Amino acid sequence: MSSNKALQRILQQSGNEDLLEVWSKEASLSDINTFLLELFRNKTNTASPSDLLNKYAANTFVQPAAVNPIALKQLELTLLQIAEASLFPPIQLSPVAPLGSCSVVATADQNKIISALRGTEVVADATNLLALHMCTLLKTRKAYNEEEPLQFSTTHRHVRAQAFNRPGALTHFSLFCMVTSGRDKGSYSFEKKALLAHLNVYRQIFKAVFHVDIQVQFNQRVGYTDSDGLIQRLSEYIREMMPEIVVTENTNKTDNLYYKGLQFTIIVNLHGQEVRIGDGGFVDWSQQLLGNHKERMMISAIGLDRML
Repeated sequence: MSSNKALQRILQQSGNEDLLEVWSKEASLSDINTFLLELFRNKTNTASPSDLLNKYAANTFVQPAAVNPIALKQLELTLLQIAEASLFPPIQLSPVAPLGSCSVVATADQNKIISALRGTEVVADATNLLALHMCTLLKTRKAYNEEEPLQFSTTHRHVRAQAFNRPGALTHFSLFCMVTSGRDKGSYSFEKKALLAHLNVYRQIFKAVFHVDIQVQFNQRVGYTDSDGLIQRLSEYIREMMPEIVVTENTNKTDNLYYKGLQFTIIVNLHGQEVRIGDGGFVDWSQQLLGNHKERMMISAIGLDRML
């Protein structure tokens, strides 16, 4: 409500309370970009060095993280090497993504993302940017996923703008991410293989770094014709293929408008404490981006700052 009041005040001061609606409908992103570029240039032209120092001190988005950078880089290297050996080639993403990368295909509010100029936004979720890259490769026939899945991994520093009200939450943080893209071939064959591949990488990671095994909780989500059957068959498959890990099921069917059919949670014991270190699941982003209901996609990520 406060932001709406602030917006109303701005529109009233402009002398045109329909200004936002007019610009939203009639102005192109290029025109908006041109206007904002000049506006920000004028604002910085009138700023002093002392203003800049004060802004740095007051802005939580620009403050350095408490994490040890050498330890973080070493951890990233270890994880990417494990992923590459498991056929998830690492890819170095840009610090920015196309404007709307999260909010257009998923459920993120654009106000929780740092929108930028030149049609971009600061990366708030690397899996969205990986999905865009993969779908571009598929659309231009520079890569294929009909026979074998297309998959990548990355580590990335993320920035998110929502209000964090829990201890240890950060405005910017590093994640290790994986995305797998494939086609529906029936009998949940893509879902089984993609899930097994992701869990195999996470099991290797925590064995190598912390000498512990992972636990996995399967959470049922709507979005599949037979979500009950999906959870049951995936649970049976993972227990058969990876009997050494503990699998639990949460069959309360909920719709988080993000994951489809299944969301899984990675649980590990770090430093004597049980930690829900990451999650993943099936999304419909490639179906939306490519306009093909046969497309399937799995994403997952774990938090690196929490590991350290």
